[in-house]
Amino acid sequence: MDQKTKPQGSEHPLVLRFDQVRRIDGQLVGGKNSSIGEMISTLKSEGIKVPPGFATTSHMYWQYVNTNHIGEEAAKVISEWQYGKLCLKDTGRKIRSLFLGGTWPTSAAVAVKAAYSELCASAGVSNLSVAVRSSATAEDLPEASFAGQQETYLNVSGEDSLLVACRRCYASLFTDRAISYRQTKGFDHMSVALSIGVQQMVRSDVGGSGVMFSIDTESGFNKVVLINAAWGLGENVVQGTVNPDEYQVFKPFLDDTTLVPILEKKCGDKCIKMVYGDEGVSTRNVATSKAERDGFVLDDEEILRLARWACIIEQHYGTPMDMEWAMDGITGELFIVQARPETVHLNHDAATFKIYKINDKGRVLTTGLSVGDKAVSGRVCLIETAKDIDKFVNNSILVTRATDPDWVPVMKRAAAIITDHGGRTSHAAIVSRELGLPAIVGTGIATYVLHNGQDVTVSCAEGTSGFVYEGISDITTQTLDVSSLPATRTNIMLNLANPAAAYRWWRLPSDGIGLARMEFVVSNAIQIHPMALIHFDRLKDEEAKKKIVCLTAGYKDKTDYFVDKLSQGFATLCAAVYPKPAIIRMSDFKTNEYANLVGGSEFEPKEENPMLGFRGASRYYSPRYKEGFGLECRAIKRLREDMGFTNAIVMIPFCRTVYEAKKVLAVMADNGLKRGENGLLVYVMCEIPSNVILAANFVDYFDGFSIGSNDLTQLTLGVDRDSGELANLFDEQDEAVKWMLKRVISVANERGCKVGICGQAPSDYPEFAKFLVDCGINSISISPDSFVAVKQQVIGSEHT
Repeated sequence: MDQKTKPQGSEHPLVLRFDQVRRIDGQLVGGKNSSIGEMISTLKSEGIKVPPGFATTSHMYWQYVNTNHIGEEAAKVISEWQYGKLCLKDTGRKIRSLFLGGTWPTSAAVAVKAAYSELCASAGVSNLSVAVRSSATAEDLPEASFAGQQETYLNVSGEDSLLVACRRCYASLFTDRAISYRQTKGFDHMSVALSIGVQQMVRSDVGGSGVMFSIDTESGFNKVVLINAAWGLGENVVQGTVNPDEYQVFKPFLDDTTLVPILEKKCGDKCIKMVYGDEGVSTRNVATSKAERDGFVLDDEEILRLARWACIIEQHYGTPMDMEWAMDGITGELFIVQARPETVHLNHDAATFKIYKINDKGRVLTTGLSVGDKAVSGRVCLIETAKDIDKFVNNSILVTRATDPDWVPVMKRAAAIITDHGGRTSHAAIVSRELGLPAIVGTGIATYVLHNGQDVTVSCAEGTSGFVYEGISDITTQTLDVSSLPATRTNIMLNLANPAAAYRWWRLPSDGIGLARMEFVVSNAIQIHPMALIHFDRLKDEEAKKKIVCLTAGYKDKTDYFVDKLSQGFATLCAAVYPKPAIIRMSDFKTNEYANLVGGSEFEPKEENPMLGFRGASRYYSPRYKEGFGLECRAIKRLREDMGFTNAIVMIPFCRTVYEAKKVLAVMADNGLKRGENGLLVYVMCEIPSNVILAANFVDYFDGFSIGSNDLTQLTLGVDRDSGELANLFDEQDEAVKWMLKRVISVANERGCKVGICGQAPSDYPEFAKFLVDCGINSISISPDSFVAVKQQVIGSEHT
């Protein structure tokens, strides 16, 4: 390094207030500080609050380096490390000691003290508590985020303490993880300068704080805001030492103040919080109360306000953003304390993506939040504390409680990462995402149930939930390229049931969701029989009552739990394809399946043949289930009217007669879902021969048919589709079945009624897809992994 090229004179500014810098000043005050200055200067008029403060400049950094003769010595130490003469640990320690042992140039110390005094005077508080954050001139670049590479010091007060914290920030430019990261990214260690941001503390120690992204962090879905929240200061969320709340908000509806487009609210355990320390300790962690663990950090209005701010900031910067926020527990005010570009999805190829399938799955050992969409098998290397990092085995699956920037050198050598703690915005998640590693965070028990040397499979390929399976599974991959697929007359739609996996498929040029099964959401997100919630007091099963109390914690009215979870589950599905249609099939459990729900056995009859028994439409107007169907209707009404997803279409399954159609539509209307009002469309499953025979009558009561080819084949041929003995007779291409299909398609087209099919046959048999296209079917709905193949079959069929 040529020391003469670095500014030394007082003609260069040493300190600037945040309102004096803009985002173009990254080389002067670093990415973090330039962004804070940009928001304070330009977004105040938009109502966005950012705490005031000041930034030391790169000129001050070089002045400190030059005055203390650090540059030449540090360059020599780095060179020795690069030539293998020093280990990384000794390299970092030697350079940091140069900074920590240095003295402040008089002009630098005076400038910092003056700026701090001005900030204290502005706040009307002597010895104001401030956050002291590092801001390197190479961070927050498109090719490298430098997330968490330098240090932050919270609750610093007094001039002397401030200067000590600033010196420690300078030294943190040469932590082991920062040196390793720069080396990997190809940055010259001796050309990166450090700015220090000094910002008035928000009293989130008695409030809450967290991280926010203006896109979905795993899929890159650009229509949602993801917010993580925990009690106390924000370091626990960033470092992943706490499992935070998670909220998702649909961006396109935020301008309509009559809507509440919160797609999901997950309550994290939030077992600890960081608060102000005492007796010379700036911060400390304490246990949260049971009320804090069970309650949400943010209410709906606060969630929506932050989401709107995220959209404003994203629009201003013109790119997806990663933001940190804090809530003052004394005033109740919300603040944005940092904002940086989100770098992982910036250069993602939207037209090509890879699908991972896990075959021969072992038993589930633990679950958590998935990071990325990959799957790998490998051997566990469990490391509980940072002091044992050196024991990590290359290409193993790293299992630990949580990671911080000290773990980055090890994380880069891992095949996958599993942690006990942390959310989607934790350090482990952010770094894994940047490294392209699959990670499962927030398992709660990974270090307890997994052990060194154990063979496991890590799957992040099944949606927002990640699974650790026992043993080495067979993992296959398929690459989808949708860039060259032309439009087709026949709509190609998706069969989706799992809201957690919906965003994986947003880049597919589908025409919407042709079948969204309510049973999946009820079984997985709700788990409780709706009648057990309505008639909780009459339940006799004490174990079921205990489980219901646990699942519905925080709900005064237990039926609201059902409505909330169901509407949020479907909102996620509707959001993934909005404004294209999402056809939601109302519940189609059989009685034995309903009985398996918590509290369900007391409300269900026992049937010899549930497949042909009390299911579908017959339940909806029956005294046995009419109230439960009412909860389903309430959820759909909330989905469409309160949340704004008017692209949701209701579909009625197993409607045997026109009489049943009338009865069901009447019950729906009684519950606020009247066909035709507010654009509500109601479809019917065509899965019973009577639906085909009387198709011309059914079209008077429904807006569309969705052919369930499995049930229709079963009932047309009189073959149990699950019978191994009759498997050779179950054929969706049988002439009798094809006659049924051709007839209902013909009637629907004549009467201007939509008609589609949801089933696997068009995926498996090109000739069957061609038959449907030739008949004039409007849509074919298939599983996402079959999309490209079926689309190509339809393209060929439409052009022959």
